[in-house]
Amino acid sequence: MDKVVASAAEAVADIGDGASLAVGGFGLCGIPSVLIGELHKLGSKDLAVVSNNCGVDDWGLGVLLRDKRLRLVTASYVGENKEFARQYLEGELEVHLTPQGTLAEKLRAGGAGIPAFFTATGVGTQVADGGMPWKYGADGQVEKESEPKETRTFGEGDDAKDYVLEESIVTDFALVHAAKGDRHGNLVFNLSARNFNPLCAMAGKTVIAEVEELVEPGDIHPDEVHLPGIYVQRVVELTKEQSGDKRIEKRTTREAEGAAK
Repeated sequence: MDKVVASAAEAVADIGDGASLAVGGFGLCGIPSVLIGELHKLGSKDLAVVSNNCGVDDWGLGVLLRDKRLRLVTASYVGENKEFARQYLEGELEVHLTPQGTLAEKLRAGGAGIPAFFTATGVGTQVADGGMPWKYGADGQVEKESEPKETRTFGEGDDAKDYVLEESIVTDFALVHAAKGDRHGNLVFNLSARNFNPLCAMAGKTVIAEVEELVEPGDIHPDEVHLPGIYVQRVVELTKEQSGDKRIEKRTTREAEGAAK
């Protein structure tokens, strides 16, 4: 029941070439940056990553992307990473852009054992009709594109509505970051870090969690648990320095009232 491992390096040691990963985080919030850093040191390549976004050029998944360790990225937002755009447009990276809510449900459904589901999101667009460019060739021409998806009408009369079938996601591993966790793997996430971390953990066959605060079983009230330990296989306790090493994606400030002009 004690799932704590000695180090982040030990926790990711069996993530080999070609593995698929669900990686938590929302923007730069709640990114498992220590685990990503150790995976980078490990040297694994040809990775297929599912994440809300791909970090920025020098942080988060952007570190793996920079050294061309990623083969495929499934994400909903990639607008803050210039290297990501370059690799995609120059045919070095396959990208499956997915509506954000659909991506979240694909991960949750995978963890719940639901192979597919219908959603109205994407009906009437390339999401459902196919033709989204997944990979470009070196000549700038589309080399691989999405296939059409099954659509079906549910409801009767004025309530009839079209829906598209989306397959769920299950990955070999999941890397997540939690504010608090116990030795049994029960996790608590802080604010926006809760958006994708629990869902990514549900989708992974082997889940590795880095936690800012490690507590003993029973110290987290059951009503406070955001992700039950049944989903988690390994827990890594971060140092204070590692916990405090956080980035701000876009710093926005305003002049204080009454400040001298």
